[in-house]
Amino acid sequence: MARRDPHSYTDDGQVETESFDLVAKLDFAGKVLRGEVTLTFRTPGGGTLDLDTRDLEIEAVRDDAERVLPFTLHPAEPILGARLAIELPEGTGAIRIRYRTSPDASALQWLAPAQTAGGQHPFLFSQCQAIHARSVIPLQDSPRLRVRYTVELTVPKTLRAVVAAAHRGRTEDGELATERYEMPQPIPPYLFAFAVGDLASHDLSPRSRVWAEPSVLQKAAHEFAGVEAMIEAAEQLFGPYDWERFDILTMPPSFPYGGMENPRLTFLTPTLLAGDRSLVGVVAHELAHSWTGNLVTNANAEHFWLNEGFTVFAERRILEAIDGSDVAALDAALGRKELDHAVERFKEQPGLTRLRTHLTGIDPDDAFSQVPYEKGYFFLCALEQATGRDAFEAWLKSYIAAFRFGAITTDDFIVHFEHALPGVLAKVDGERWINGEGVPEDAPRPRSDRLAAIEAIGIELPEPKVASRWTPVEWQLHLEAGNRSAETCRVLDAAHGLTASTNYEVLVSWLTLALRCRVLEVLPRVEQVLAEVGRMKYLRPLYSALREVDAARAATVFAANRAGYHPIARQMVEGLLT
Repeated sequence: MARRDPHSYTDDGQVETESFDLVAKLDFAGKVLRGEVTLTFRTPGGGTLDLDTRDLEIEAVRDDAERVLPFTLHPAEPILGARLAIELPEGTGAIRIRYRTSPDASALQWLAPAQTAGGQHPFLFSQCQAIHARSVIPLQDSPRLRVRYTVELTVPKTLRAVVAAAHRGRTEDGELATERYEMPQPIPPYLFAFAVGDLASHDLSPRSRVWAEPSVLQKAAHEFAGVEAMIEAAEQLFGPYDWERFDILTMPPSFPYGGMENPRLTFLTPTLLAGDRSLVGVVAHELAHSWTGNLVTNANAEHFWLNEGFTVFAERRILEAIDGSDVAALDAALGRKELDHAVERFKEQPGLTRLRTHLTGIDPDDAFSQVPYEKGYFFLCALEQATGRDAFEAWLKSYIAAFRFGAITTDDFIVHFEHALPGVLAKVDGERWINGEGVPEDAPRPRSDRLAAIEAIGIELPEPKVASRWTPVEWQLHLEAGNRSAETCRVLDAAHGLTASTNYEVLVSWLTLALRCRVLEVLPRVEQVLAEVGRMKYLRPLYSALREVDAARAATVFAANRAGYHPIARQMVEGLLT
């Protein structure tokens, strides 16, 4: 048969997992998870079953008749990890695997108390996208195979375990507690997520609450108070919210992404806690994933734009509904700048600037960029312009309904769209968008009065009264307008206190510009940010600019902070500096 996912050993001629049940105990001292997972198949079968693993120690495998099954853990490959081959007797309906993770599991970050906001208790969190679930559970780690699951996590009684699933109870026994969860809807494995730490919660609405360390909770509750309005706006645009709850976990600073759209429990970086709710667009993005990405999922990483391009489109439609078209246009203009930077970054690998990529032999983490997000968004804008908003919105709702709880490829999208709106793909030259490199010259351009005002200023110093009314996005657009002289940068900083900013979007844009313009007095602030934050969106530009200024200093800063970064972030920075 065939392996339809270049990043999984899964063979479509073998039995397929329908659900898993995980019982695990967390060992914070040893930084390992000791678990037993039961994989239940859609249809009983026999023969070889190939599972994905990474740095797992497999102790025993039994079938549903309690027979010990022979297995082979093959030598690990650099990207895929190790193939676990299990021989199933004919008619096997389920297997149970006892195993343990590695202290270096790529999906897990174990934080010491000093790395948390409270400073008293350890913290653990998972990050399974794109292909890191296999470092936590031996399974068919491909988004093509959606699974339901239950989880029992045994943790120290002083801590709380939260899982991206429905809570089914907590029991305590001595110094330990066991938390039980169930995910009734089928998800792609990369959306399996959990965290353990000193956590408290605050209800935002009847179907949403925020979790955080106690010292951060009220700040997070204030920042994310508007979540219910976002959910209601999204439902008007895309249909009913199918996941019952939209809870939020405010992560430690080392979390490598802005957010992760785990159903029922979205993870969000604490860098969003600006105090003025100015950065909650990330929440709109992760919420939008509830329809595009979580409900309709890419079948593998080669079609990642189906997750992210659609989600950026949906995110900006939510922002437009809540804050107006000017705000959405400003965000799209910033997205276009980020897209141009990404295309430039991949000038030696232009194939990674296509929407439909070919990733055999390429780690999806190495291919990660804003291309699928922003090029996908502008492609959908081109289709909308060609059809008209009403027709496009009707198609989008039908697309979500048709592939609900499914996993699809770009060809599935093409067939569905062409059937609904024949000839439109040809009208916008969809082939060039999907399989062509770079961005088509006639790609849509964002337009708004506020955007035009920013563009008119260019790299000139803004009037203080004008700049005092700018949003973080307007500041970013201004700082992205181009390099200035070092003296002009100093005047800008003196007038607006950019180096002292606590809004990370503005701060990192400013520090990156200052380094490019050789304003070296910002170096202590750069090093402070790199020591405090592990979000890759900030690490990439700051380390890149610091390396251009002083490569040895960049290496020294990374060495000092490396242990505090998530494994995915460490890999990214190492790639930049080598």
